[in-house]
Parts: sequence; structure tokens; C-alpha cells
Amino acid sequence: MEAKRGIALLAAAFVVSPLALGLGIILLIAASDDDDGGGGGDFGLAGGALRVGPGYVPAKYAALIEKAAADCDQGLPAGILAAQIQAESNFNPKAQSKDPKTGKPIADGIAQFIPSTWASSGIDGNGDGKKDVWDPEDAIPSQGKMMCELLKTAKKHPEYNGSPIELALAGYNAGWGRVQQYKGVPPASFAEGQTYNYVKFIMAAQAKLTAPDTSGDPEMSGEWTKPVNAPLGTPYHQSGGMWSSGYHTGIDFVASIGTPIRAAGPGKVVSASRVNAYGRQVIIRHADGMYTQYAHMSQLKVSTGDTVKGGQVIGLSGADGNVSGPHLHFEVRTGPEYGTDIAPLPYLRKKGVNI
Repeated sequence: MEAKRGIALLAAAFVVSPLALGLGIILLIAASDDDDGGGGGDFGLAGGALRVGPGYVPAKYAALIEKAAADCDQGLPAGILAAQIQAESNFNPKAQSKDPKTGKPIADGIAQFIPSTWASSGIDGNGDGKKDVWDPEDAIPSQGKMMCELLKTAKKHPEYNGSPIELALAGYNAGWGRVQQYKGVPPASFAEGQTYNYVKFIMAAQAKLTAPDTSGDPEMSGEWTKPVNAPLGTPYHQSGGMWSSGYHTGIDFVASIGTPIRAAGPGKVVSASRVNAYGRQVIIRHADGMYTQYAHMSQLKVSTGDTVKGGQVIGLSGADGNVSGPHLHFEVRTGPEYGTDIAPLPYLRKKGVNI
């Protein structure tokens, strides 16, 4: 890894892997000066295709990484997997981590699996009848599957300190037991800040490896805005039995029936329909590859395939679907489907929305 990317590696051997779970053998990342606890979930996730080329993701691995992310139904961005691989092996399928004291091999391959973890979590990704840690066609799908399982577990703990993606990264790096121990991303005081800084590095690096996804759409104009003129209600990731996931996957705005609902930003309507739990809803894909969802509306003002501007009225607030009263349920997602949610407020604030 180039020094300019902030990774301090021992020699050229990519010493010690984030997959050395429970052994305290972790990628060495430049230490942070702060020690304010674990991750706070305030990073924005980038959606869309990977940025391919020198200094970014090698073309020969981009499709493998994107498929591994797409195979996860938990909202795992391809940029996260790419940033992990870049940090662990710099996309080198022959990389091998070694113990700096003994020189003995510790972790192998492009995704840096230790033997015991590979034995339990490695899969035959290319269907050739064997699982080979040195083969990216096996190692990258295995990495994606492992991260997907961690992300699913992380979403069951909205009370932990850190977003689900951050918690999954911490579990991948130090073992889920450490996440449980600290009830979130381990603080900078743990393991000389290695896990804490690993999470921060991956969250920052994933945006650089993700390209804007316009997918040939016509040029879209308009500013980003609050989706409805109403106060906030139920927050993101509040736990409770009324939600099938066990927690709230978006944020609510307490809006009376008939209040205009506006597109938070410019984009293309990929769904305008009625879904049982969400009632009448609209899902919009934006140029950065992310999606916003607007649910429980009493009336839809747009159709699937429409191009909308930021601030354009797309429907009226209501109480349609699984609700206890009128409100707008608003989600930000890495994909159009349920289960791909991320924290909405940090995303909107990074777009300049004062909320």
C-alpha cells in the first residue's frame, strides 16, 4: 500500500491480517490521536459501480467484488469490499502476511484469510470443485459472504456504538467477540487503535473507490432538500417488535395526511407502487448510486421511470400500510430493496440539507 494512503505496513509482506480473528493480529494502520470510543456511524456510504483503473480497483477484480456485494441481501456496498481488499493485500492475490517476530505465515491471498477462518468460512466461489484461498474467484466471494453475515448480525444491535457497516468491519478485523465486549467498534485504546483506525480507513477509502452511477440517465438538476416540512419522529435503528427486522430501518417525519412529500434530491423513480407494509411508496435512484424511499403516502404524484428534480412533489403524506398514525417513513439505501438501509441523517447532511 502506498504511504500516501495512510497505511503503515511492516516491510512489503503485508504483515498481519484483519482476518486473524481473536488473535490480536491486525493490519497495522497509522494510529489516531483521539480516543473517544468506537465509530459513530457518521460516515457516508457511496453507492454505484466501482471506480476501475490505476490507483483504484483493477478491472480483473471489479466484477467479482461487485457480484460479492450484490449477492448479499443486507446492503453491503461494493466499495466496502474493495477498500478492505486494498487495505489487506493491495489487490495482490499472492499476498501473504507473516508474523513480524517469527516470520511464519499467518494469512494468505487477496482477502488475507488465516487457515482456520478459511476452513470455516471459505467457499468454492467459481464452482470448480475446490476452495482455494489463493484464487480470487474463491477468496472474494468468501470475503463477501463473511461480511454479509457480520452485517446481518450487526443490524441486530442498534444499541451498539457504530453503524452496522462499521460494526461488521470491526468484527471482520478483531472478531465479533470484541464488538460484543465494547458494545460497538472497539475504542482507540484497544490494540493500539488498530481496529478503530481500520474501520475509519475503510469507511473513508470506500468513497474513493466508488464512481458516480448515472447509468445513462438524462442530466438531472435540482438541489437537495428535506423531504417534507414536518418534525422528526421515530429515529433510525430504534428497536421494537413492530418492525420485522427488530429495528426501524429509516426515519419518520410526523406529517399530517395530505402534506406534500418532495424528492430529497434529483434522480430517477425506480418504483412508484403499493407495498403491504410500506403502503404507497416511491423509491428514487440518485446519481451517486444511492436510493431514497418515501413510504405510507396517501397519493402518488410520480410514476416509475420519471426523472425528478430535488424538491419536486412526488406524493402526499398519509397513513397507508403498517402504521400507527400518519407520517412519512424515509429511508436511504445502497440498493432499491428492503434491508439495504443506511443512516439517513448523515447522508442528507453531507448533501447540504440542514436537518
